[in-house]
This record gives sequence, C-alpha cells and structure tokens, in this order.
Amino acid sequence: MRLRLLLTASLIALAAAPALPPAAVAQAQQGQEWFVPGQGQQRPPQGQAPAQGQQRPPQQGQQPAQGQRPPAPAAGQRTPAPVIAIVDIPEVQRLSAAFNQVREEIERRRARLNEDLQREQARWREEQQALAAARATLPAEQLRNRERELQDRITDAQRIFRDRSRAIDQAAQMALQQIEQALGAVIRQVAASRGVNLVLPRPLVIFNESGFDLTDEISAQMNRVLRSVTMLPEGAAPVEAPPPAAAPAAPAAPAAPPAAAPPARRN
Repeated sequence: MRLRLLLTASLIALAAAPALPPAAVAQAQQGQEWFVPGQGQQRPPQGQAPAQGQQRPPQQGQQPAQGQRPPAPAAGQRTPAPVIAIVDIPEVQRLSAAFNQVREEIERRRARLNEDLQREQARWREEQQALAAARATLPAEQLRNRERELQDRITDAQRIFRDRSRAIDQAAQMALQQIEQALGAVIRQVAASRGVNLVLPRPLVIFNESGFDLTDEISAQMNRVLRSVTMLPEGAAPVEAPPPAAAPAAPAAPAAPPAAAPPARRN
C-alpha cells in the first residue's frame, strides 16, 4: 500500500498537464459552463488442505511468492532481528525507463486533449457571436432553433472531452499497476540477495550510511526487468466500473393462517 501511494503521487506530479490559461469564454445561451479537463491469507485448519487457488505458506528458508506476504511468526516464536535497507522511490522512478515512457505519453495525450478543447471553444465563441449579430434579423423561432442546436453540440462535446480525460486517467493507472508489480518484485529480489528483511522508503529515515541504500541497485535491476509498459491505445473508451450487486430481496413473510370461525351459537 505504501508503494502504491508513493508511485501514484509521483505519477500525478510528473504527468499532470499544465493548467490552461484563463480565457474570456462566453457561456452558452442557456448558461452552460464549458468543461475543462484537469488534471492476509488465513491458514486452513490443521489437517485440512488449502482451498483451490490458495497458496501454501512457504517452508522455512523459502522466499514467499511474488505478491504474497511472508507468514507471521507463530505464537510464541521470536520475531527475527531486523536487517534494514533503504530505497528512494522517486529516484528509482526518475531513472526508470518504463516510468519515463508512461509520463511522457500521458503528457502528450493531455496536451493534445487541451489543444482540441481550445479549438472547440474557439468554434463555440464564433457561432455565439454570429447568433448575437443575427438576433435582430432572424425570426424568433429560427433563432431559438439555432441556439438549441448549438447548445446540443456543446453538451455532446463536453461528454466526449470527459470520456477522453477519463480514458487518459485509466491508461495511466493501468500502466502504474504494471510498474508497481515489477518494482515490488525487484525490491524483494534485491533485498533477499542482501539478506535484508525490512526495506524502508528514504523519507522515513533521518540518517543512514550509504551501505544501507539499495536505490542504485534496484534502479539498475528495474531497467533490466521492465524497459517499457504496454498502455491502452489513445482511442480506447474508458471501462466503466461494474455497478454494485443488488442486495438480495428479503424473503416474503409467510401468510397469516386464516382466523378460525366463531362457534355456532345454540339457542
């Protein structure tokens, strides 16, 4: 989780597009505002085999599988002595060919989106000015129709720009997941080769000797393992998150038994 936060913060800081300059853009005839895109596994009971798809805990001296946390010490077992190392995640990113590829591609897509938006806004301004100039000569019904057509076109363009911005964000997140997985595996590999069992990010450490720092070794290994990342194509539509599953309907209450008829009254 800590690695995900560090990677996400750096990608946002590096790949965020510069803000558009403020433009004196008139609003649509009906007050429409224009959109500007921004920026533990549980162990099975004793004697029971693990469920399908569940990994067995590694044996003594065996490294845990990729993405799997090492098992916690059993009750009464002493925690191993810490062997600590340090890694500078932002520096690894700066030296990572894959991370720089993602950053440059996201910047390029953001810049193209902003350019297209500015051209579309200029077109809206021209059409609004033309409508304002023809207001005195056009019949009222024809003027309303043209205003309605312009408003519909602006609404459709807003939706398209929102979809493009969301697709860029999604492509960045998917690429970030690939980098995160590779970097996590590299950190564990380098730490195991050094006999390290605890790796801390550099911002948490006030002072350390250079021998504790694994940044250069991790950076070199990262570039050997992952030189580039496969990203979603630019024209791909964003994938919508699946809607939450509906809660099962409560079972109907059983019908009340019919009331017994009163006994017949004898005369």
